Formats: sequence, C-alpha cells, structure tokens
Amino acid sequence: MTLDTTYPDTTTHRETTHDEHTTTAGPDPQRVQQFAAGLLGALAAGSTALMVSVGHRTGLFDVMAGLPPATSPQLAAAAGLHERYVREWLHAMTTARVVEHDPSADTYRLPEEHAAVLSRAAGADNLAAVMQFLPLMAEVESEVVECFAEGGGVPYARYGRFHEVMAELSADTNDAALLTRIVPLVPGLPERLTEGIRVADVGCGRGHAVNLLARAFPASEFVGYDFSQDAVEFARREAEEWGLTNARFEVRDVTGLDGTGTFGLITAFDAIHDQAHPATVLEQVEAHLDPDGTFLMVDMHASSDVDANLELPWAPYLYAVSTMHCMTVSLSLGGDGLGTAWGTELALQMLADAGFGDVRVERLPEDFINSYYVARR
Repeated sequence: MTLDTTYPDTTTHRETTHDEHTTTAGPDPQRVQQFAAGLLGALAAGSTALMVSVGHRTGLFDVMAGLPPATSPQLAAAAGLHERYVREWLHAMTTARVVEHDPSADTYRLPEEHAAVLSRAAGADNLAAVMQFLPLMAEVESEVVECFAEGGGVPYARYGRFHEVMAELSADTNDAALLTRIVPLVPGLPERLTEGIRVADVGCGRGHAVNLLARAFPASEFVGYDFSQDAVEFARREAEEWGLTNARFEVRDVTGLDGTGTFGLITAFDAIHDQAHPATVLEQVEAHLDPDGTFLMVDMHASSDVDANLELPWAPYLYAVSTMHCMTVSLSLGGDGLGTAWGTELALQMLADAGFGDVRVERLPEDFINSYYVARR
C-alpha cells in the first residue's frame, strides 16, 4: 500500500461559510502521513499477534525453544504439523523479527530471549498465550457491531474458548505466585489459613485458585461460586483429581449470598468488573465477611480517567477487551456494563460505598496488568 504524500497547498485554502469570514486550514500532510504510518504499524502488529497465537496453539514455540536452528521440514516433523503451513508461519515470524532466519542454511531459530516470553516453559511470563484474545474477540465482532446500533450485549455463552484461555492465563499466574506472593499481601493470612478459616471465591471460573489454596491449607474450608455450569464442573473435576475434601463449588449468582454464612476471607480474581451488577456483589461480599475478615480483590491496573491511561502501554487492549467481552457480556444480562478499565479511583469509591473503610492497593513487580486490593471493614 502506497500513500500519496503529495498534497495541494493547504496554507491558502479557504472554506467560505454563510458569513464569509471563517477560514479553515486543511490537514497537515506530515501529520496525516505519520498517523497513517502508525495505523499500518498497528495492522502489522495485529497480524503478528495473530500469528503468535497460532504459534502458541500449535506448539511451535515450544518445539523451537528446545531445538537448535532447523529447517522448515525439520520443525514441521518435530511438531507433527504440515510443512507448508509451518513454512508460511515461519515467514510471518521472520518478518516480524520474532524468529531469526539463516538464508545460507535456510534454517530458523527462536532466540532464547524470545522463548522466555513465548514458550509454555515461561509460565506466567508467556505472552504468546495472551495473544489468543485477539482472534477470539474478532469472532464476535459482527455481533458487537450490531450492539452499537441496537444496544444490549453479546452473551457469555457465545465466547467458547475465551474462558478456556482466561483459565489458562489465570492458572499460570496462580501457579507461580498465589501461595508465595499474593496470599502474603494480607498480613497474617498464611497463619490464619493454616489454623483454619472459611474462604469463598466469587466468580471462581474453573476454580484453579480455590483448589491451589485448598491443597496448601487443608485446615481451611473453601467454596467457589460461579454462574457457569461448565466452569463449576471443571473445577469439581480438578478438586476430585487432587483428592481435595475441603473444596467445593456451586453454580450461583453472586449478587445474592444469602444462606452462605460468613467468611474469614473472600477473594475475587479479575472477576468484579465482569459482573452484571458489581456494586451489589461488593455489598454482598462486605455483608458476608467475618468481623475481622478480609476481601482480596484482584483486578486490572488502570486509571478511571481515560486521559491518565494515555501512557499506559496496554490501555488499548483493556478498552478493546472491555468492548468485545467484559462490558458487552454485562450489558447482555441487563447489567451496568462497568468495563475492564473501571480503574483504581472508581474501584476505591465502590469499595467504600459497599462499606469497606480500610483498603490498601498493592502491586507485584512481576504482574504488570493487575492491582491487588486488600479491603477490610
């Protein structure tokens, strides 16, 4: 695509209005060119993200991370894939500077620095897994576009693998940090869990965090609530496979926790902004805590002010995933459509409105995308 950089002289151009006195200059050609170049860069970056997602799902990054430089047929054989597809993917990754190509030997290699954030061995640092969200969001683009005109939203059931990918990423993070880094953010919590308390997780998804905690702290009692039957069944299977007797899961709308009793700890891992009525959920959490209980809420790190997010590198992603999933799912349920980037300021205000008088916001250096709210009455 070639942009025409020859423009008419805009310095003397006049647009005459009804009063003959308004002069409007045309667009600055250099700024037009810069903006267009940026959009073409975005197109290339989006295409790279799609191909990185393919590399993750096919296991090609994992294969390349463990091999010396290899030809396309060798890589295809090692991965058990069709060579013609592997070769075209390698060309995409080469031109994106993800993979290095030696033209004399016609071999390809994945630098170990790239493998450190692209292979499954990277665990929570695996950014290739995150790239899966772009093609998944694109699957519902037409339906979201209809919502712009008609209102409403796209229901949770339409997202298929989206929730599988969410579970994959959450599991990586929790496997790496839940017990050693996240739980200790609450002073005295490891000791209380060891002694034995009741714990609830709202919006538990596939329940991996609950099961990790239950396995680590057998004296405590854990329950996970989610409105997805499929997610709850998955959580139950994992608990059964692990032989856990202190973890259970229920299909439940967490805007109502009546009859559940109170808890020494309630957690929500990137779940509150997805709720149809988040303020009600927060009120229910506060009402069902023990007097000395704690609410540990993990949610996206952002400001509630869009202008304050201009320098946040992942802000476009947050607003995109909100438009294409979190906000629209909430609106499909007749909800508030809070959005992914509800931000720290609004989160603190909503926690205060729900009755939490003591709230600390913590960050983990290795977790760039989340904030950790430690809230007490």
